[in-house]
Amino acid sequence: MDSAQFRKAILSVSDQVIDYNDNIHKRRVISDVQPGYLKKLLPGLPPEEGEEWECIQNDIEGKIMPGMTHWNSPNFMAYFPAPTSYPSMLGELYSSALAVSAFNWECAPAITELEVIVMDWLVNMFNLPSCYLSTSNGGGVMQGTTSEAVLSFMVAARERYLAENTAHLSDHEKEEACAQRRLRMIALGSEASHSCTQKAAMILGIRYRSVPVSIEDGFSMTGTALATILKQCHEEGLEPFYLTATLGTTATCAVDRFDEVAHVLRDHHVWVHVDAAYAGAALVCEEYQHLTQHLESFDSFSMSMSKWLLTNIDAVCCFIKNRHYLVDALSITPPYLRNDVSDSGEVVDFRHWGVPLSRRFRALKVWFVIRTYGVRCLKSYIRNHIRLGEVFASLVASRPDLFKIVVKPAYALTVISIVPRIPAVLRKFLAIQAKRADLSLVNKDSGLKKKSETTKHKEDFRNGHRDSDGVKPTKSEFTSHGYSVTNGVSSPKDFGSLTNNGQSYENHLVNGNGEPDLDGKASMAKCRLGETTGTEGTWFANGVLKPQTSHTVSDSKSKALYINGKAASNGRTNEITNGRATIDEVPHLKNDPASKPLYSSTYTEFPHSNSLWKADDTIDAWLTEYANLATKEVYDLINWRGEIMLTSTSIGGLLVIRINGANPKTEEKYMRRAFDILVSTAEEVLA
Repeated sequence: MDSAQFRKAILSVSDQVIDYNDNIHKRRVISDVQPGYLKKLLPGLPPEEGEEWECIQNDIEGKIMPGMTHWNSPNFMAYFPAPTSYPSMLGELYSSALAVSAFNWECAPAITELEVIVMDWLVNMFNLPSCYLSTSNGGGVMQGTTSEAVLSFMVAARERYLAENTAHLSDHEKEEACAQRRLRMIALGSEASHSCTQKAAMILGIRYRSVPVSIEDGFSMTGTALATILKQCHEEGLEPFYLTATLGTTATCAVDRFDEVAHVLRDHHVWVHVDAAYAGAALVCEEYQHLTQHLESFDSFSMSMSKWLLTNIDAVCCFIKNRHYLVDALSITPPYLRNDVSDSGEVVDFRHWGVPLSRRFRALKVWFVIRTYGVRCLKSYIRNHIRLGEVFASLVASRPDLFKIVVKPAYALTVISIVPRIPAVLRKFLAIQAKRADLSLVNKDSGLKKKSETTKHKEDFRNGHRDSDGVKPTKSEFTSHGYSVTNGVSSPKDFGSLTNNGQSYENHLVNGNGEPDLDGKASMAKCRLGETTGTEGTWFANGVLKPQTSHTVSDSKSKALYINGKAASNGRTNEITNGRATIDEVPHLKNDPASKPLYSSTYTEFPHSNSLWKADDTIDAWLTEYANLATKEVYDLINWRGEIMLTSTSIGGLLVIRINGANPKTEEKYMRRAFDILVSTAEEVLA
C-alpha cells in the first residue's frame, strides 16, 4: 500500500468509523455468535498474494462485526465502560504513525517529557497530594493495565520490605535472610478488591489473604477488619508487607475507609496502594476530592483514563510517593541500553518504572482528550453520568415488589437483586420446618456467619424479599409454583399429596392430624420447587426441606418443554405444548436461557457453622436461594435477548445484577428503557 492508496483507504475507514459510531445504538449490543464462528468464515492458510484493501475492509462488516460486543453502545451497561472519543482515536493514529519504542528518554524525548507533564496535570486535576508530582520524590507514569501497575508496585513493596529488614546484615547473610523472609511475607487486599492483587501475589509466589467486608459497612474495608487480619497474620508468623485499598470496588463501587486504614497501619511498615481504576475519574469533580485527603499516608495510587474519561484502552495513570523504590526494584541496565543522558540522572527513563521495556506513546491521546474537552467539560461529563445513575436508581426504588437495591448506588452504578414471589404457604412451612429441622443434616462447612453477626443484613433482606406477595396461604399458591395439591389425610389443614407435572407422589407431607409432618413420617416425598431439568429436584427427607447437593443441570432435549412460547422443563417430555416440535426443531429458541431451569447448576446445603442457628437463619438461606435463582434467570434472559447488556456478580452470598450508566453515549431515555426491560423480564420470570 503506497501513500496514495493509504489516503484513499483512510478516508474510507474514517467514514466507516463515523458511521459505526453514529449508528451503534441500532446494533444488537452483545454478540450472539457461537464459539469458533470465525474459523468457519476464514481460510485455514494465509493468502499467497496480497488482496485489495476494499476486499479486506468488506470483511470488517461481514465477518468481524458479527462477533463484536459493542462496548460504546448506549445499551451496554455491563462491567465498567471502555470509552473512546475522536480525540483519543486521533492520538492512537499519531502514535501508530510515529511508531517509536520509547524505552528511554533518548529514544524519543517528547514521549517521555509529555508523559511527565500530563501526569502532573492529572495530579492537579484530581487534587492528589503534591508528593505525587514529578517535582517531588515521587511522580507519575502510564501503564497498560491496572494489573501491570499493581504487579509493579508489589515488586517495589517487596524489595523495600526486604531491604529495610536486612540492612544490618552482610551480603551473604542478607541473601539467606531474604530467602527466609519471602516464605513468610503475605500481601493483603480487601475481599472486594479486584482480582489483580491476588494475581500479582500469585505471579510473585507470595501468599495472599483477603480482609473481610460486610453489607453493614457497605462492603468497604474497615480499620477493625484490617486490624483483625494483621493480628491473625502475626500470630501465624506471617509478615504483611503490601495492601491494596480501593476507591470504587468492582462489585459495588464501595470506597474503603482510608482514614481507618491509615490509623491502623501507622505502626506497621506496609505498602498501601490505592486502586481507583474506575471511580478515580470522579475526582475531577470537587465534590469527590475530599476522598484524596488521606492519600498522602499511602505509597501509590492508580486510576484509569480508559474506564470513564473518554480515552480508549490502554491508559492507566499511576502515581508513587517515592519513585526510588520503584526504580531500585525494577532497574536492569545492560551495556546496550546505556547512554550519557540517562547515566547523568537528568532525565527519567520510564523503563525502570514497570515491567515492559518498550513503551507506547500513551500520553498523546490523554493530552488530546484533556485539551479538546477541557477540565470543565470533563466535570460535566462525569456529573451527568452520576445523575443518570441516580435517575435509574430512583426508578428501581419505585418497584420494591420486583427489585431490591443491595447497596447505595454510587458512581453511576446500581446493584440490585430480584425479589422473589414466594408462596406464603411455603414460607409458613419453611418456618415450621426450620424450628424442628435436624441440624445434623446441615453442611457445617458452608462458612456463613451466625445470625448474631449479620442481624441487620438479614432483617433488611427479609423486609425486601420475604413478604413480597403479602397473600394468605392458599392451595392455588402452591399450584402456581409447580405443585398440585389434592386431598390427602382427613383434615382441612392437609397439604395433601404433592404432584410433579401431573405425576402424583404416594407419600404425604402431613401427619395423621393433617399437619405438616415434622417427625419423618413423610419420608422421601419428593417435590419440585421450580422448573428444573434434573430428575430429583428438591426434596423432603425426614421432614426436612433439603436441596440436592451437586445437582447437575442438563440441557438435553428429552427434558425440555415450551409453554406458551416460553421455555420450561418438566423432565418427562420434549414436546411443545402449543405444538409438537422439539427444541432442536426451533433453532432460534435452542439456546434460550429460559429453557434452562430457574435453579443454578449446584445447590448448597443449609448454612451452619455451629449449633446456635435459629429458625430465621434457615429461612433466610432459602430466601437467598430463591432470590439468587430469580436474579440469575432475569439476568440470563436479558443478555440472551441482547437488547441491553448487563453483568452479574455475587456479594455476601447474594447474586446481584450490576447496571452501569457511564457509557459515553448514555442518555436518560436509554436508562429508562433498560429499566422497562428489567421490569418486563422480572415480571415474566416471577409470573
